[in-house]
Amino acid sequence: MSDQNSPATPEEQPSAAAPVPPAPAAPAAYPPPAPPAPPAYSAPAAPPAYGAAPAYAAYPQGPKTNTLAIVSLVSSLVGVFVIPIIGQIVGIITGHMSLSQIKQTGEGGRGLGLAGVIIGWVSLGLWILGIIALVLFFVAVGTAGVTSYRS
Repeated sequence: MSDQNSPATPEEQPSAAAPVPPAPAAPAAYPPPAPPAPPAYSAPAAPPAYGAAPAYAAYPQGPKTNTLAIVSLVSSLVGVFVIPIIGQIVGIITGHMSLSQIKQTGEGGRGLGLAGVIIGWVSLGLWILGIIALVLFFVAVGTAGVTSYRS
């Protein structure tokens, strides 16, 4: 079929000794990533019927607010604008009581109690300074026109 000098056709060429096996796969450096977690919320399956009220989730409730903290702030503000000195003293006392209760029970309202105490002390101090200034003013005015009647 073919001469010895002529090149061999593909059919006449000898087959390779053995097929080359594929290279072994390198081991994975990291495990494959986990599938994503489902969302923490769930969407409603179907919209509500016409005319029906939609279902709302309950609002998450925080810690209960201390009642004395609210009383402290309100009475301190009443002491500033309506009933001076008495309202401030009530605000100071209830504010300190509320801060003590909040520390023990862990209730909310620490800011309200602090505001009541601060407003109470500052406004009480201003009222006391105002009263002292008024007294000094009347003493100064009262003694300004006094002359000595000595002969």
